[in-house]
Amino acid sequence: MTHGGGRGTTNREKVLILDFGGQYTHLIARRCREAGVYSEIVPFNISPEEISRYSNVKALIFSGGPRSVYEEGAPHPDKRVLETGIPILGICYGHQLLAEQLGGKVVRGSKAEYGRAIVNVVEDSALFASLNKRFEVWMSHGDAVLKTPEGFRVTAISEDNLIAAMENAEKKIYSVQFHVEVKHTPPGMQILKNFLKNVAGCRCDWRPIDILDEVVRSVAETVGEDEKVICGVSGGVDSMTTAAIIQRAIGDRLHVIFIDHGLLRKGERELVLEGLKLLQIKNVHFIDASREFLMALRGVRDPEEKRRIIGRVFVEVFEKVASSIGGAKYLAQGTIYPDRVESGATGALTSLIKSHHNVAGLPEKLGLQLIEPLKDLYKDEVREVAKTLGLPASVIERHPFPGPGLAVRVEGEVTEEKLRICREASAIVEEEFHRAGLYGSVWQAFAVVLDSKWVGVKGDARSVGHVVVVRAVTSEDGMTADWYPAPSELMDRISRRITNEVEGVVMVAYALTSKPPATIEAY
Repeated sequence: MTHGGGRGTTNREKVLILDFGGQYTHLIARRCREAGVYSEIVPFNISPEEISRYSNVKALIFSGGPRSVYEEGAPHPDKRVLETGIPILGICYGHQLLAEQLGGKVVRGSKAEYGRAIVNVVEDSALFASLNKRFEVWMSHGDAVLKTPEGFRVTAISEDNLIAAMENAEKKIYSVQFHVEVKHTPPGMQILKNFLKNVAGCRCDWRPIDILDEVVRSVAETVGEDEKVICGVSGGVDSMTTAAIIQRAIGDRLHVIFIDHGLLRKGERELVLEGLKLLQIKNVHFIDASREFLMALRGVRDPEEKRRIIGRVFVEVFEKVASSIGGAKYLAQGTIYPDRVESGATGALTSLIKSHHNVAGLPEKLGLQLIEPLKDLYKDEVREVAKTLGLPASVIERHPFPGPGLAVRVEGEVTEEKLRICREASAIVEEEFHRAGLYGSVWQAFAVVLDSKWVGVKGDARSVGHVVVVRAVTSEDGMTADWYPAPSELMDRISRRITNEVEGVVMVAYALTSKPPATIEAY
């Protein structure tokens, strides 16, 4: 059983984004939330019956996608969805899809439009209210709507004289060829707000903290007056916020388990324990299992095998502690919305990136019912809730940290030497970003240790040591990320400090690749 979901739990306004596999699908959901309307990503082939199970759906948005609508096997919606009367906005592939499904014509464009482009508004439209008649947008397509469906009119064209927007105001179906959700379309947010307010009639008054009372009440009702809840914490804002919510719901019947797997950042153990103390959580079960984890990882080089081993050992240790508590029926986890999207748990078309958001099937293994109070929130939204709950700034503002810890920031075998290097080098990276006043400007900043060796000179002698790669990225939710153009003075200080202060390092490099194609974490 999960909690905090969109189906039937509240009458809040909702927008459902039908996912056709576009790389920006999650950004559409974020922009709707920023506009004040709660949103969820759903499968492209969702049926009207399934839509009806969500309460108060005000609009549907068809996302972009990598396919051509006329290709065999290209994803298409249930045609009955177009007849529900719910306002629809199609974006890019969604624009072409609406044209094709409703009787228009889509063809391979004589000229592909990628990147920045200029659009001219040719007819008044609710979408473009209060906007200039000419504005910049972000295009990403090779197809074009050649002919609009019957009852539709063209409201904007591109400089190449291609249909950039069309609508059937009577049926409340609108579509645009460009991406309103990306920041490269400056008026994109206003266009989305115009659709939500002017077309769908949304109040646009939802805030992340609005979910707090609802989730606390849901947890309290589910758990009842006698049952215990076990919550594993790692020190990150997600798990700590989850613990704070459960405590608010059931008080001292919450039992927190904190396992030090020996793969934590420098000073993290002390930070977590102090944070739990500040939250006045009474039942804290702390276990130092670093020896077990490092023994199990000995000689293992494959990244996925390392992850599997860490998950297995974590379950074994967690199970021992949980069984000693006795009487617990529920397990709380700090799963957030991007975890579910990347693991395919939303049922959307987005590619599977993570194997699963539940650690090694922990709830099933322990026979516990799962509670995920944050499962519908993005990271920045969790931080807003955390502030409301009174979590310390040291927890709220700290950069995200992967479940497998430093093991995914060490190439090849996890050894005590490489962990020491990774831990010390990452601490220097964080310290220098703090000192430069840039820590809050990046999503993550850390160090990775390679197996590769580099020949250096220390003193007057030849020295061979490890290569450390510094990684710093900006992101809104971790699902996409851009490498951060750090000032050269900052990188110079970081490089000199790491090579001078961290024994065994002779070379420091900087990662200049965004996500995609790279992931944020190294391994």
